[in-house]
Amino acid sequence: MADVLKHKGKNKEIPVKFKPRARLLLQLGDQLIKNESIALVELVKNSYDADASFVNIYMEHVDDQINGIIIIEDDGYGMSTEIVENVWLEPGSDFKTQKIKKLETSPKYNRLPIGEKGIGRFGVHKLGNVIEMTTKAKNENEVFVRIDWTEFEKYKYLDEVPIAIIERNEPKIFKDGKTGTNIVISNLRKKWERGIAREVKRSITALASPFEINDTFKPAFDIFDKPKWFDGLLKWEEVKDYALFKFHLILEGNTIVKFQYNFIPWDTMTKLNPKEVIESNPLIENFKTIKYTKEYDELQGREINLNKKGIELGRIKFEGYVFDRDSFVLKMGVSDKTGFRKYLNSNGGVKVFRDGLRVYDYGEPENDWLGLDYRRFQQPSKRISNNIIIGAVSLDRKTSKNLIEKTNREGFVENDSYKMFRASLIHSIEFVEILRDIDKRKLKELYGPTPKSSPVMSTLDEARKYVEKKVKKIDTKGRIIKYFNKIETDYKLLSENLLKAAGAGLSMSVVVHEIEKIIYEILQVVKAEKASERVLKLVEHLSSLIDGYSEIIRKTDQTTINISKIIEQSLFNIEYRLLSHKISIEKAYKTYTGNQKIKIAKNLLIGSIMNIIDNAIYWLDQRGFKAKENKEIYEKKILIDLIEEDKFINLIIADNGTGFLIPTDNISEPFVSAKPGGMGLGLHIASEIMEAQKGRLLFPEKGEFELPIEYEKGATIVLAFKK
Repeated sequence: MADVLKHKGKNKEIPVKFKPRARLLLQLGDQLIKNESIALVELVKNSYDADASFVNIYMEHVDDQINGIIIIEDDGYGMSTEIVENVWLEPGSDFKTQKIKKLETSPKYNRLPIGEKGIGRFGVHKLGNVIEMTTKAKNENEVFVRIDWTEFEKYKYLDEVPIAIIERNEPKIFKDGKTGTNIVISNLRKKWERGIAREVKRSITALASPFEINDTFKPAFDIFDKPKWFDGLLKWEEVKDYALFKFHLILEGNTIVKFQYNFIPWDTMTKLNPKEVIESNPLIENFKTIKYTKEYDELQGREINLNKKGIELGRIKFEGYVFDRDSFVLKMGVSDKTGFRKYLNSNGGVKVFRDGLRVYDYGEPENDWLGLDYRRFQQPSKRISNNIIIGAVSLDRKTSKNLIEKTNREGFVENDSYKMFRASLIHSIEFVEILRDIDKRKLKELYGPTPKSSPVMSTLDEARKYVEKKVKKIDTKGRIIKYFNKIETDYKLLSENLLKAAGAGLSMSVVVHEIEKIIYEILQVVKAEKASERVLKLVEHLSSLIDGYSEIIRKTDQTTINISKIIEQSLFNIEYRLLSHKISIEKAYKTYTGNQKIKIAKNLLIGSIMNIIDNAIYWLDQRGFKAKENKEIYEKKILIDLIEEDKFINLIIADNGTGFLIPTDNISEPFVSAKPGGMGLGLHIASEIMEAQKGRLLFPEKGEFELPIEYEKGATIVLAFKK
């Protein structure tokens, strides 16, 4: 009995092996290759890796599944019998991966392999059921292989499928010492239609960057018996001259090392002049260093460095053309407006190229990989969307090895290298958007359909004048004018309420920020001091702070108030924020002995002062970062002063930061901001508030007001209140 138990207690080891099913290759082709375009692109990549100078794709009768054929032919170095057997017929071969690891380049054009998974060639199954491949390497026999994918369904396991390799002593295709690979696909999987063909044409054309001429590799695609299928397809050469804006950047490490932006008005836009901005421009100079912003939360608190160990992306080139689709612009020079819009819809976006060859599926219409459309939705007038940009990112294969392509050919694996790669591009786009926004506003102001300011009021005035002139019946005219007056009154009331709501809304993030910091400090003090007197003071401060912010939100009418007290309340509201950013306030207004009384809505003024100081904090920080990089001694300061004139009391808020990096005649327009990720509403709201209170928002030139010399290069804003 003991022997039986002993025997039962033993574990039995059974050696087994994976046994891949024959239909596995069919599944690879079907499920890992998205569509016909990607299938052909994979074959083109193989030609590129084989050192080919061209790859021609010819089709015939593709609207007939039985009689249709697809031919792919290149002049690469071809394959020997051994390579066909041990590499081409081996799913998941690491043949190319090993070449990449060893940095082993091709003999003729010094190319590193683009493909590395060893499965792209099975995408031919996406196109047809029968493949006939003929290939020839130098000093080798021509090799022929025929595969009927439908045969795979007849066998259970992959190693049971009979495949024969035929060696030809006398070549049939590659004669006279020629080398290369010829693939003929027949028994098509689907009936091709005009739309599929045009999409494939677009994909093959987009394989190479539109901004670079690559004479060493030229893919071509045609359907012999269906030339009309491609009628009406615009070419890049016909479209690029319609771009009004273009840019060219080079990123390396944590820096934008080269920046060039151009505004190129058309010949019909005689009132506008071309403009160029380069990296020495103050705006770009201040943001050359790539830093974390809210656009890429996944990298919060981390240094962005493209050459950091483990990231290693090398030098990145990013360039593009930006178009304008507004009707008033198109009518000034685009003849085929429908074709132009269709081209941008199909080809727009930012594509990625590695060693000059496209990485899919970045830049495809459905892939908003940089979040451009989402950003545009948030700020439609300022942001660039995919359907108005044709951009290209160029990578070097050797130096970007940490960007790893996904097996399903839908972009890169989203590792840290990819995240920093993406973040650096978004950082760069922001400055193109800022510069473009300035030029687009000038364009719209000069050629746009509506007046620059108060378009609603302008339209009402025009309508009122028309009625007074054209309507003859006095009674009817009176009733129409009465309704116009009511619309105007309601519109002004609505604008005022929205203005107040916006002012409060912009300050709410500061409220939360301040309260969170104070609560955090309370917790630290409670832990360290076990509920001391300081806790009580902090709680009292928190209570007062909330009261101060409630002043902004609470509805108030115009009253006569003491301006110095308003300044004190505004500074109290952001006291802890100023302390945390180590900014000192020079309170020159304390010595002011003139008229202190102004008539204004208290809550709106507090909100305006806080918005201006909030902007100053950001730009002082930017100047501080720059000073630290240059090892300069720098103290962040804000000056607040009051100066009385004949008709105005001027509240001056100056800082010793970067100064205004975009023209001040644009800076108070809505959604204009030089701050990456900024909404561009703070100064616009302040300007509207001052105008509503019969005052002015001013950006004085040097010498207009007497200021200490250290503030001359910073930003100065004046709130001028009418006495």
